[in-house]
Amino acid sequence: MTGGGPGIMEAANRGAREAGGASIGCNIELPHEQQPNPYLDKFVTFRYFFVRKVMLVKYSYAFVVLPGGFGTLDELFEALTLVQTGKISGFPIVLMGVDYWAPLLEFFRSTLGAQQTISPGDLDLIRVTDSLDEMTAEVERSMTINLPDWSKRPRRIPILGEKA
Repeated sequence: MTGGGPGIMEAANRGAREAGGASIGCNIELPHEQQPNPYLDKFVTFRYFFVRKVMLVKYSYAFVVLPGGFGTLDELFEALTLVQTGKISGFPIVLMGVDYWAPLLEFFRSTLGAQQTISPGDLDLIRVTDSLDEMTAEVERSMTINLPDWSKRPRRIPILGEKA
């Protein structure tokens, strides 16, 4: 599941489809960009970013973040806040690109940590790597722990066309 747009999101959706998985996009209504990419099996277009973020988190078991702009940071901080406050648990946040994320992580340590606006353990919520194997291991670990036992769950209302 991605934001459904071009670039890295399109590559992820293409990889999912080519591997035989479902390819889902949570698109956003913007006046000048972001059409759904051609590798989506299903997509939903949202007017507001906050609703899109809820859907991205609701149907995810891990959050893999690649270099991006304000929207990427918005989604990263939302996921971090939800994990930090215990609203979601067992949800790894993996940042791909050690060099890219180094200045932000240094800000977390030197400013937020020094000002005690985050707890020392909060930085442990983030895994930073350049290794696809490490990222894959984190996602797989999360899925083995967090996949629901569908036999014990109440029936969901199919928002994205998923089967009961």
